[in-house]
Amino acid sequence: MTSAVSVRGLRKRYGEVVAVDGIDLEIGEGEVFALLGPNGAGKTTTVEILEGYRSRDGGEVRVLGIDPRVGDRRWRFDIGIVLQDAADAGELTVSETIRHFARYYPNPRDPAEVIDLVGLTDKARSRIRTLSGGQRRRLDVAVGIVGSPRLLFLDEPTTGFDPEARRQFWTLLRALAGNGTTIVLTTHYLEEAEVLASRVAVIVRGRIVAQGDPATLGGRAAADATVSWLDNGEKRTAGTHDPAAVVGQLSARFGGPVPGLTVSRPSLEDIYLELIGDAS
Repeated sequence: MTSAVSVRGLRKRYGEVVAVDGIDLEIGEGEVFALLGPNGAGKTTTVEILEGYRSRDGGEVRVLGIDPRVGDRRWRFDIGIVLQDAADAGELTVSETIRHFARYYPNPRDPAEVIDLVGLTDKARSRIRTLSGGQRRRLDVAVGIVGSPRLLFLDEPTTGFDPEARRQFWTLLRALAGNGTTIVLTTHYLEEAEVLASRVAVIVRGRIVAQGDPATLGGRAAADATVSWLDNGEKRTAGTHDPAAVVGQLSARFGGPVPGLTVSRPSLEDIYLELIGDAS
């Protein structure tokens, strides 16, 4: 798999504070990769170094094959960035905004196509100040992708979204990934990371403490299962490595279906909270 991002021993210090302490990362082209961690863990500093907006104190970094410290205009044309908080010109329309930003790039996507992709066609002539929070966030993404980036950075993209808007936004990101765009996502929503990302990394105090598939992160797939059932109306639970055996025993005991039976393993949130410990 060709790497879109390659990081070895990344370090960054602010005075006496070590923000990033020897991070290694490898993100493949076309991958959706999520960076997780509590506030102050080093996520934003790491991403800003990858974007070329912050210097590093040590380590090797390659983004689309180039060291961000020396990335030229041509390199930046291949990078899309959607910040957590973006200022906008409220009196411009959606269409005017996208057409304006398209002029900065040598080979931009068609503005009308981009507006349609983010689901704002019916708002194309609306002024930005009249848009809802979710619609403004879609506009932010439109600005981020109008230059046809190979790599898209998204910082907390669905903060403030209601559940329906968040799921609509996920559909948009899946479409972008399906078209080959590499996406680096920072988010506090564990469900979002699990739904979208093929791999995640958890950063705590400037170090990666776990990295991998959301389904197996931190030994999640091999963790004990919890079997729950009702016994004379009272809930009973048992932790086990072999839930099938426990269910079989319960079925034999009850002579058929087990009342209130559920079998569950730790959620990504359970594993995440365990990994970050008291850093949250």
